[in-house]
Amino acid sequence: MSEKPKIAVYTCYCGGNISHTVKCEQVAKLLAEQPDVVVSRTNMSLCSDAGQSQIEEDIRELGVNRVVIGACAPSLHEQTFRKTVIRAGLNPYLYHHIGLREQDSWVHTCDADGATCKAVRLMAAGVAKARLLDPLEPIQLEAEKRALVIGGGVAGLRAALDIADQGLKVVLVEKTPFLGGRMAQLDTVFPTGEEAHILLADLIDKVVNHDKITIFTQTEVTKVSGYVGNYGIQLTQHSRGVSAENAKALQDACQQMVADEFNYGLTERKVIYQPYHGCYPPLPAVDWEHYNGEPININGKSEILKDEIQQFELSAGAVVVATGFDPYVPREGEYGYSELPQVVTLPQLIRHMALNPGAKSLEWQGHKVRDIVLIHCVGSREIEGIDEPQEDGQVNNYCSRVCCTATLHMIEELRENFPKLNIYDLYQDIRTYGRGHEDYYINALDNGTRFVRYHGEEKPKVFAAPKGDTHPVLVHVTDALTYNQELEIPVDLVVLATGMQPRQIDDLVKMLKVSRGNDRFLLEVHPKLRPVETAVNGVILAGTAQGPMNIQESISAASAAAAKVISLLGSGQVELQPFVAAVDPEKCNGTGACVEACEYEDAIALETFVEDGKEVTRAVVTPANCTGCGACVAVCPNRAIDVQGWTLAQYEAMVDAIAMDIVDLVEAG
Repeated sequence: MSEKPKIAVYTCYCGGNISHTVKCEQVAKLLAEQPDVVVSRTNMSLCSDAGQSQIEEDIRELGVNRVVIGACAPSLHEQTFRKTVIRAGLNPYLYHHIGLREQDSWVHTCDADGATCKAVRLMAAGVAKARLLDPLEPIQLEAEKRALVIGGGVAGLRAALDIADQGLKVVLVEKTPFLGGRMAQLDTVFPTGEEAHILLADLIDKVVNHDKITIFTQTEVTKVSGYVGNYGIQLTQHSRGVSAENAKALQDACQQMVADEFNYGLTERKVIYQPYHGCYPPLPAVDWEHYNGEPININGKSEILKDEIQQFELSAGAVVVATGFDPYVPREGEYGYSELPQVVTLPQLIRHMALNPGAKSLEWQGHKVRDIVLIHCVGSREIEGIDEPQEDGQVNNYCSRVCCTATLHMIEELRENFPKLNIYDLYQDIRTYGRGHEDYYINALDNGTRFVRYHGEEKPKVFAAPKGDTHPVLVHVTDALTYNQELEIPVDLVVLATGMQPRQIDDLVKMLKVSRGNDRFLLEVHPKLRPVETAVNGVILAGTAQGPMNIQESISAASAAAAKVISLLGSGQVELQPFVAAVDPEKCNGTGACVEACEYEDAIALETFVEDGKEVTRAVVTPANCTGCGACVAVCPNRAIDVQGWTLAQYEAMVDAIAMDIVDLVEAG
C-alpha cells in the first residue's frame, strides 16, 4: 500500500475484564504518541454497536487506513471487526487484533503495573505490524455442489437428508452392508420411550427415496486428494455376494455360523445374513470377513461365493465424517467380565430384552434373575495410574455422558416388566443432564431402586459366590452414602454400563488429515465458535465421531454439520482466508527446500518456466492446499517466500517493538 499509514488504535476495557488489571487510559496515551498513529482511544465494550460505530466514524472522518485493536481473543471477535472496517470502506486485512484479555490481563491479575507495561509492548508490536500491512483478498475457489457423508448411522443419515433437502447432491457411504448404525441395536429411546426401529425406519426411508442422495453400502473411502470445494474421492465397494434371485436359496443352504455382533455375541447367525427385520438394503449380504471360502450346495450344485470388489471415483466439495463410536468392551476379568457368565454389559442386556419381548420374568442362561446390580462408569472416568490403560497407553478419563440415563432407562424398563426384581444401582455420580432425564432418576428412587455410591479409586469388586450360596455372584462395594460402610450384595446378574470409545479409523484420519483430541475422538476447531468444523477446510464432523452423545445430540450435531456444508457449497464457490504462502519469483532460484519441508500434499511444487529464452525453476504455491504454516518460509535460503498477512518483515518489526523499553517507546513518540 503506497499511501502513508494512518493508524487508529483502540484499547478495549472488555467490560472490566481488561481494565480491572491493565491501566487502559495510560496504554492509549502512550500509543497515541507513536509514529503514524492518528487516533488512540479506549472503549468499555468495543464489540458493541456503539464501539463499532466509533471505529467506522474514525475511518471515514480521519482517513484511517490501518486499525489496531486490543481486546479479547481474536477467535471471538476478529470477524466482527473485519466486518466493521469493511462497512467503513477499508480492506478487512488492514486491521490487526491483539488478545489483551487472554494474553495479559487474565494472566497478570496481581501485577497491574507489569500488565500495563506488557499491554503497551503488545499494542506497540501491533502498530509496528500495521505499518507494513497490505490489502489482501480472500481466495475464491469453484466448489463442487456435492457432499460426501461417511457413515450410515443416525448422524450420517440426518446430515445427508438435511444437505439434500437444500438441493445439494449427497453420496452416503457405509462400511457395513446395512444402514442404521448403533441406533438399530436399541429397543426404545429415551426420554420419549419410542421404539427405535420405527424412528430409524422412517429416517432411512426418507434418505433412500431422496433423489439427491446416492447410497453405497459395504464401501470404504480408500483415497482422498484435493481441497475444500474440490475433493477427489476414491471409494472401494465389496459385493453383497448374492442376488435377489439366489439370496434365499443360498441363505437357507449356508451352514457356516458365526457370533452375531448385532446381538453382541448373545446369538449366532449365518455368514449370509440380515441383522434385523426390516433392515436396509433388504437383500442379504455375505460377511466376507468370516466367510471361510467353502462351497455352498444348492440343488446338487456347489457354489463358492466371490467378493467382486469395485472402485469408484467421485468429486465432492465437502466431507462429513459420521463414523460413530464403539461401545467399550471390558477387559477379561474386569468386574468378572468373560470369567463369570452372570456378568454382562448394558448393550447386551438391551439386546437380550429385545430378543425376549413379553417375558414374564427376567432370565439369564435359563436361570431366573431375582436380584440385579448395575454398575456405572465402566470404561469411562478412568484414573491414570489406577486403571489399566488402553492399547495406546491412555485411559478413558472422560465421561461418556449417556450411560447414566441409559442405565436408569433400563431400570425403568426392568421395573415395568419385572416389578418383583430387586435392583441395585452402583454409581460415582448421577449425570442425567438432558431434558426429561432427571425423571428417570426420581422414578427409580420412588420405585425402590437401592442406590450405592462408590469412589473411582475404590471400585466395586465382583466375585463368584461360594458353591451352594443363594446367589451365584457377590458384589463388594464401599458405600459413600452410609459413611463408607462395606457392603456385600448377593445377585443373580451384574450389568456393566459401558461407555463410548472412539472408533478405530486411523486410515481415514490420515487421509483426511484431521486431528484427534486428548480423548482420541475427532477434534473440532473450537467447541463454541466452530463446533463441527475440523482444522481442515471442508471436513466436517457429525455425531459420536466427535465425542459421546445421545441420539438427540447426534441428530442436532448432524444438522449443524449439514448447515455448515450448505453454507460452504450452496453458492458453488468457496472463500478461504488469504493467509497462505506467496513466492517472490525474483528471489526464488528453485532450490526445492520449501517442497521438502512442506507436509501438505500439493501445497507447493517446483515448476519450470521459460524466461528470456532460458528455462528457470520456481516454487509455485497452490493456495487451496496451503495452510499458511510457514515451514517453507523457515527453510528458504533466499527469503523468497512469505506468508501473506504474516511476513518476515512484519514479524521482525513486531519483535523490535516488543523488545523496546517503555521509556524508549515513549521517546520514540
